[in-house]
Amino acid sequence: QVQLVESGGGLVQAGDSLRLSCKASERTFSMYALGWFRQAPGKEREFVAHISAPGSPTTYADSVKGRFTISRANAENTAYLQMNILKPEDTAVYYCALYPRGGIYEASRYRYWGQGTQVTVSS
Repeated sequence: QVQLVESGGGLVQAGDSLRLSCKASERTFSMYALGWFRQAPGKEREFVAHISAPGSPTTYADSVKGRFTISRANAENTAYLQMNILKPEDTAVYYCALYPRGGIYEASRYRYWGQGTQVTVSS
């Protein structure tokens, strides 16, 4: 069982940047692809970005392409989501998830989840 812990969320203004981290408890982290998702109040959890086990390729939702960058440091069992030019519509709880099976865009495909970190962007 892999435990994931997200950190780095907070309250920022539009146009600011944040970097989220996702720390895994097990070295097997390096074997699995990883995704970032987000969920705003009253909305379904939505795909943000995905990174393969070795770190490339990466995939992004259209809404964040060009502003967010997903990366990972397998030696540190950690993944990151660098978020630039934040907008109020980016406000959500952000989750990292590990080990997708059969697809990368649906939350139900991922086996392991973190508890989430809140990102709030004020206008």
